[in-house]
Amino acid sequence: MLDLALLGFIGLLLALGLKRPFLWVLAYIYIDIVAPQKVGWGLIQAVPLSLIAFLAAFAGWALLDSKKGSRFTLSQGLILTLLLWCGMTTLTAQFQDSAWLKWDWVWKALIFAAFLPLTLRTRLRLESAVLFIVLAVGTIAINGGLKTVLGGGGYGTLSLLVRENSGLYEGSIISTVAICIIPLALWLARHGTIFKPDWKVWCFTGGLVFACLLIPIGTSARTGLVCIGVLGVLLLRSVRYRFVYAGLAGLALMTAIPFLPQSYLERMGTITGYQGDQSASTRLAVWAWTIDYAKDHPLGGGFDAYRSNSFTYRTRTVSGDGPTQQVEYAEVTEEARAYHSSYFELLGEQGYVGFGIWMWINLLGLLNMERLRWRFAKREDGRKSWQWGLATALQQAHAVFLVGALFVGIGYQPFLFMLVGLQCALWSYVRRTEAPPAKARFKRPEGKPPEPAAA
Repeated sequence: MLDLALLGFIGLLLALGLKRPFLWVLAYIYIDIVAPQKVGWGLIQAVPLSLIAFLAAFAGWALLDSKKGSRFTLSQGLILTLLLWCGMTTLTAQFQDSAWLKWDWVWKALIFAAFLPLTLRTRLRLESAVLFIVLAVGTIAINGGLKTVLGGGGYGTLSLLVRENSGLYEGSIISTVAICIIPLALWLARHGTIFKPDWKVWCFTGGLVFACLLIPIGTSARTGLVCIGVLGVLLLRSVRYRFVYAGLAGLALMTAIPFLPQSYLERMGTITGYQGDQSASTRLAVWAWTIDYAKDHPLGGGFDAYRSNSFTYRTRTVSGDGPTQQVEYAEVTEEARAYHSSYFELLGEQGYVGFGIWMWINLLGLLNMERLRWRFAKREDGRKSWQWGLATALQQAHAVFLVGALFVGIGYQPFLFMLVGLQCALWSYVRRTEAPPAKARFKRPEGKPPEPAAA
């Protein structure tokens, strides 16, 4: 029954796309984020949903959709450059079998990110893409939030829509992404035209935000706690009454602490005591190994180059209280440990060149959104415009993702490149619709005598 419901919903989207081809783009966004083929149990797993929607989105735009207003930006060029570089490092990868498996989904994420802005030519399309991204992630977040409230959380034990600990269904990754969509959800609640702002929209948005905040608790992901803190600070830049916001945020935090599970508080406590936490110690050792690896392989080792690592480090464990404390040291040897950081992931796999391109893409996206913020903030009531609000929300979501990426290997995550695609689309839309002031004309019109000089 579940398979039929999922297939029916996707089939309806694809059928509606015959009238409005842009809906095929939205269908691919939904399939890429939720992965309904993994949610079902039987028939749906045999249908290549992602490939069908991917081909339909491109064919619909190329054959049926209007190209008026479509522009190609520098960020899209950089994404394609990164794609070519990843292809080259895959051909020379140290571990060919796993490298090609990773390439199978990375190239689609990069191609779609470069393609997406070409389809988002209007405000309605921009809003539709944001709405589908928020609701698709919300599908996972609401499910996880309900299970957390009912006591089904815990590190590595929170069961989401699928029994799989990879992609967006991995605890640290969904914790990061769930916090990222909060500013986008708030923007939709304020400026949405598909679902116009009213009490029902705000009630749903409040519930969705609460569910997203519960995900880091349900997964016990330390990355999620850091992302919440970063988002809280970023929101200070855009709220009107900052002191009131800061006071309410502090009050909410103090009120929530007594209700948090003890297991969650204990795990969050390991953030400062990394020497006694094997997971944190492993990350530091992997990062040091990656720096040395990049020196020997400046062009990168290809996807999954971490499989060649091997290192030994010491952990420090303190037991007992007061003067009876005992400190124990132990040596741990690890092999083939993942990077646990997007920055070191790119550095190890794509070398200095690939890492530089990836950083350029991200920094350019943040800079362009800041330029839009400044542009509209100078106008009267510019901060109330939907353009300023969307630029702010995309910048906040992107910044939160990049902070979370410090501790999780999500450098090629499709969600990141969807954010970049939305930024490119908004940047192009504003440049196209907000005409620059006319340049001064110094040539005197023909036939008109010169004006007399002032006395």
